[in-house]
Amino acid sequence: MENNQDNQHKIEIELPADVAGGQYSNIAIIAHSAAEFIVDFAAILPGVPKAKVRSRIILNPENAKRLMLSLQENIARYEKHFGTIKSNGAKNPMMGGGFA
Repeated sequence: MENNQDNQHKIEIELPADVAGGQYSNIAIIAHSAAEFIVDFAAILPGVPKAKVRSRIILNPENAKRLMLSLQENIARYEKHFGTIKSNGAKNPMMGGGFA
């Protein structure tokens, strides 16, 4: 007999072929309002003064926090396996501002 509670918590995730290849990003601009966080992922190339946004993700505050915690957990796992991720000390281009 199957446990119905286990079946209720399973989520089937579909990854379409056109999304599976992903988008490269080396900069993320993060903004927020009282109701949502907006994360724009872009790619900027050396010598090119313009970055093109490749993807925009809009999250409610609760899911933004869940994403942050999940990233922290996964970075800790990565560093445990591969070693500490080094930063060159430069201003982080992955950080952006917000709006109220």
